[in-house]
Amino acid sequence: MKKVLANKKAIALFVVPGFVLYTILVIVPVIWSLYYSLFSGSPGLQWEFVGFDNYVKLFQDKNFLSALWVNAKYISVVMIGQVGLGLLLALMFRFWLKRCKTIVRTLVFFPVVLPTVAVGQLFAKIYEIQPSYGLLNSFLDSIGLSNLVQPWIGQASTALWALCIMDIWVAMGFYSVIFYGALLDIPEDILEAARIDGAGSFQMFKSILLPLLRPMIITSLVFSFSGTVKMFESALALTNGGPGTATKSLSMYMYDVSFTYNKVGYGSVIAIVIFLICIIGSRIINRFDVKGE
Repeated sequence: MKKVLANKKAIALFVVPGFVLYTILVIVPVIWSLYYSLFSGSPGLQWEFVGFDNYVKLFQDKNFLSALWVNAKYISVVMIGQVGLGLLLALMFRFWLKRCKTIVRTLVFFPVVLPTVAVGQLFAKIYEIQPSYGLLNSFLDSIGLSNLVQPWIGQASTALWALCIMDIWVAMGFYSVIFYGALLDIPEDILEAARIDGAGSFQMFKSILLPLLRPMIITSLVFSFSGTVKMFESALALTNGGPGTATKSLSMYMYDVSFTYNKVGYGSVIAIVIFLICIIGSRIINRFDVKGE
């Protein structure tokens, strides 16, 4: 191994292809977007240099601020839901579920591999109110809570939360598998010693499992944050950004601005904002792990 690491040609053989791909797929598009953000209109169609006017306009744009607020609410709910429920499921697999663990884990993970459009259509049927009640409204009506029957994805007050529930359901199985693998790596001797010392379930979780799982929790939060910032496919499949702009995210607004209204320069500014949110948010989350060290 030392001979391989000392060989610069061997290092280049492994590093250069990955670096070239990263440059083409990440660095070049970012630089391209930065360049485009200094222009107004679309290339070949009223394409003119405006400097930083697009950036000034950004925070005066009510539609952008609305999409930013939608993203903030969505991220805060979905990120905590995905990682939190994933951890709870992993604890259940590890300590409480004695029979049929493999089948249950497979069923919980199954939504992860489903196409987003299929999941959107499934939940649209669950939330349906016309022409007939969907699963949720039928259940509420059958237990005497007909006053709670409502168009869950047809009104601004509930559409975003309905979308959040769908995306939590889809991804919590992925995080449960990650945490389950981490729990299996914890030596049984440590847990047995805690039991002998009289530690209860909550005390064992707080003082032993949580500190040992801390790096994996931070990693999962970063994964979930990066995915939720780019919220697009699920909202498009379930609500198409509606009703109104209740579920229109930054990514959806960027798409509309760039390709529907042909304002590629302004759309590039929104893309840069999304990129910066991903970078800054991930760095903030990672700092909790550094402080823990």
